[in-house]
Amino acid sequence: MNWEPLLLTFKLALVTTLILFVIAIPIAYKLSRSTSRIKPVVEALVSMPLVLPPTVLGFYFLVAFSPNNAFGSWLSEWLGIKLIFSFPGLVVASIIYSLPFMVHPIQAGLSGISKSITEASYVMGKSKWETLLRVQLPQIKPALLTGIVLSFAHTVGEFGVVLMIGGNIPGKTKVASIAIYDEVEALNYDAANAYSLVLFAITFCILLIVYLVNGKYLKGFWK
Repeated sequence: MNWEPLLLTFKLALVTTLILFVIAIPIAYKLSRSTSRIKPVVEALVSMPLVLPPTVLGFYFLVAFSPNNAFGSWLSEWLGIKLIFSFPGLVVASIIYSLPFMVHPIQAGLSGISKSITEASYVMGKSKWETLLRVQLPQIKPALLTGIVLSFAHTVGEFGVVLMIGGNIPGKTKVASIAIYDEVEALNYDAANAYSLVLFAITFCILLIVYLVNGKYLKGFWK
């Protein structure tokens, strides 16, 4: 079994999760506090990857980032960025595709914080961002862990989006899910089974840790 697709998969998942964590916190914070009429529109847009077929998102990414279109041509000519059939393109697509898996748990956690805790922080002279970073986020560690793990695991399991935007380039865009598909097409079931077992074992262990921690089976983990 070639380990390169697995290593590329976990590299993609790690980079995507780190970037998502930074992006999702302000989005979740705004959504948890907003009473604007456009809030449902924003929530619907964030949640679209949950219901849209991955190939639909992948197709539109492919069209948008193509050098034959205005946006893709501008990225290529003015910024020197090529997202089609490249690892950076996989990262961008994965961020959008996994966005709700990071935003929703954090938004739910922030919405569940007592207003008295937040107001007490304001009374003590803390700004909104100081309150978020020093008071609110420490209160929702289980929600943060859930968002991180779900985003990581979801990125590991991507297929349609990465195939459309990245293709099947060994060492560059060929992740484990595509490697499994290739091995099945070649009737090489032993290799496909090996890839699948590794992904199954790792994702199961990651999810198990989340349930153990959030279920308080591992007491003192957050101390």
